[in-house]
Amino acid sequence: MKYYKLIQSMLIIALIVLLCLWLNGCESFTEVDLPQSQLTGTAVLEDVTTANAALSNCYSQLRENGILSGNQDGLSNGLGNYSDELTYYGSPSAPLEDFYNHTVLPSNPMVSSLWNSSYSQIYAINALLEGLEKSTAIPSEQRNVLKGEGLFLRAFIHFYLLNLFGDIPYIETTDYKKNSTVSRMSEDEVYDKITTDLMLSKSILNYSYGTAERVRPNKGTATAVLARVYLYRGAWQLAEEEASQVINTNTYQLEADLDKVFLKENPSTIWQLHPGITGLNTHDAHTFIFSSGPPPITAISTHLLNAFETGDQRKQHWLGNVTDGTQTWYYPYKYKQIANTGSSQEFAIILRLEEQYLIRAEARAHQNNWIGALADLNLIRNRAGLADTAANTPENVLLAIQQERRVELFTELGQRWFDLKRTEQADGILSAIKPGWKSTDKWLPIPQTELLLNKNLHQNPGY
Repeated sequence: MKYYKLIQSMLIIALIVLLCLWLNGCESFTEVDLPQSQLTGTAVLEDVTTANAALSNCYSQLRENGILSGNQDGLSNGLGNYSDELTYYGSPSAPLEDFYNHTVLPSNPMVSSLWNSSYSQIYAINALLEGLEKSTAIPSEQRNVLKGEGLFLRAFIHFYLLNLFGDIPYIETTDYKKNSTVSRMSEDEVYDKITTDLMLSKSILNYSYGTAERVRPNKGTATAVLARVYLYRGAWQLAEEEASQVINTNTYQLEADLDKVFLKENPSTIWQLHPGITGLNTHDAHTFIFSSGPPPITAISTHLLNAFETGDQRKQHWLGNVTDGTQTWYYPYKYKQIANTGSSQEFAIILRLEEQYLIRAEARAHQNNWIGALADLNLIRNRAGLADTAANTPENVLLAIQQERRVELFTELGQRWFDLKRTEQADGILSAIKPGWKSTDKWLPIPQTELLLNKNLHQNPGY
């Protein structure tokens, strides 16, 4: 009987993997119409092992596909080209070149990939959450942890979809009939649902990661994203409170050595993704690092290169360069390992403590707490070898914080693009350097295939 159960569990895990692979091949989340079976019903969640396997495959898909992947079509590269961080050198007429030139159409494959992979991942998470609700075999404490992680992931993916596409459907079920006719919700409605999921996740989870690798979200992870959500919504006091909770816990500390910030043991890491196989490292390093010029795909733009102040050690430690004797190109060098290192040295960091200090600095500045804002800002500056900021007016302090975000968080999942958009600087900055820029480019187009499948959806202006 013991061997039978072992074989049964292995078969179920294999089916979960096939489900995740199938989901990522779907044209649309509205196409998912599965019967209640071992894949979607309570059978898959008969014990903690199979439930954890289902959740682990969700993390695997996040790492390999869509918004959080460090691949060429992930946000770090895609939005780095869409904003002013990267310069495109790759093949003409490639989907990424359209991002760089701001000539993106609803048929762009990268747009479809971001949309479809995200909603497929949300579907898998909803299947997990529904299975947990039906399961009686998993102990309540472990079921709650799985539920807390699932709620966090659902909110986090919707957060990115909202900031990429504007008004979107917030999907909370695997019901095909409901999903096939959903309509776009307003930004406020989506943010309210994101906040609800994050607050519930935060109330369920604790600060323990279970392992030293910090690859599963915890209370600090949910709190950190809540701080970002409140910042984006202009809820300054709430943003400060949530960021302070993360900062004040003993779980996280700033790493003084810039060369250790992106190692897997970094104490400032709030959440990171395991590379999947021991010895491998990040997709980001493979995407960004090159060894000869001209660059095969992208390189650091002169706009970002010139943004570093004299003496900023991040320019030396977080940028690599290649020269042909007459010209020099720079690339993001936060992640440095492109070979198998036997034991993995770098995981893909999704959230880290430095952002929380900058969130709190901005939130404090908007509440006229200049002393507190400058203290947080200067902490990040000093770690980079810079003196305290010379900013001495409210307007200049806010500009100094945005400048610090630019050089601290560059090529990290589109932070620069989202900052330009939310602070209403995108028009002024990008129109001067991107000939194809239009004000309506603040949102990506809804994929054309999605509009054809669901008549209740409508296209963004400008497309």
